[in-house]
Amino acid sequence: MGPGNKVNLLYVVTKLELGGAQKQLLSLIRGVNKERFNLFLFTGLEGLLVEDALAIPQLKLQRCRFLKRPIRPGQDFLALINLYSFIRKNNIGIVHTHSSKAGFLGRLAAKLAGVKVIIHTVHGWSFHKYQPFFLRRLFILSERLTALFTDKLVVVSSFDRAKGLENRIGTQFKYSLIPYGIDYAEFDIQDPSVRRELGLNKRDLAVGMVACFKPQKCPQDFIRLAGLVNRYMPGVKFILVGDGILRKRIERLIAGSHLEERIILTGWRRDIQRILSALDVFVLTSLWEGLPVTVLEAMAAAKVVIATDTGGVREVVDNRKTGFLIQPHDVEGLAKKLVSLLMENELRIKIGRSAQEYLKYNFKTNDMIGNTEALYASLMHRASE
Repeated sequence: MGPGNKVNLLYVVTKLELGGAQKQLLSLIRGVNKERFNLFLFTGLEGLLVEDALAIPQLKLQRCRFLKRPIRPGQDFLALINLYSFIRKNNIGIVHTHSSKAGFLGRLAAKLAGVKVIIHTVHGWSFHKYQPFFLRRLFILSERLTALFTDKLVVVSSFDRAKGLENRIGTQFKYSLIPYGIDYAEFDIQDPSVRRELGLNKRDLAVGMVACFKPQKCPQDFIRLAGLVNRYMPGVKFILVGDGILRKRIERLIAGSHLEERIILTGWRRDIQRILSALDVFVLTSLWEGLPVTVLEAMAAAKVVIATDTGGVREVVDNRKTGFLIQPHDVEGLAKKLVSLLMENELRIKIGRSAQEYLKYNFKTNDMIGNTEALYASLMHRASE
């Protein structure tokens, strides 16, 4: 317990990059009752959202130069020691981890330090079918191990709960489903100026994707999609928001396909709401997912979504009602669906509005925060018995 009997609550995340899980975590931290909790956040040294975290009132931020995403046994051990020391020094009562590396190290440090309540949120599991067999098995075993001393596994989609149980990670009683929360007013905007900034004219149709340039998101398929659609509708512009390790490969693919005039690379943007307002269709080409926040944001902006049928996407994208689902790597099928949508303005508007209405009743920020706080209270009560 902290001063005034407030609970010292520590969040752990590997890196405050500009990703959906990280944005949701900061949204949670902003909303948690600071009369009941002293808030701490332990994370890596760098990240585009570090300044956002520093701006949150009453949050104590601790950055660790050893906490990084790649597996590096020496640095991972030092990060574990730092975490353990931080937990002991600050008399932490609840540890709530997010992301895979932080989930493993944070929960292990919490167990060693004797923390009463240990929680982990699964923003998509660390293992997937595209990994080498031995690496996949290693990640599954590590998740099974840490689940043994985790009081609750929070999942944001029913898919992730089923996947965890299928791989014998914890028991069904350890799981709690707490969906993400979206601020609808933030995305329900119209900003014509952003189209001018992006070099779009009034007649241009715009297709966009927001994603980190990494294998999971498969941005190469977005470029291939642009090439196929350009054969039938040369007036369509494709906007790719993000950056990452595949940047050079993406640039080479664009140049090799002669799509420099059709594809706009914006880099990371902090005004996703404005970018979405400029789009006619939102696309996601991921190979695997938990529940992508960008899809929820596009739906909140009343944009029709075409996404690959991965993870929990089908829990929000009801095919032909709130969007469309395509199999991963089916670029031709994606192109056909996209062309038909681009030619039917009224259908795009209808489905976009249906998606927005569906989301309003199912993914509320206040619900996410309230359900999480209720979980904290329940677990603290159980730990005190």
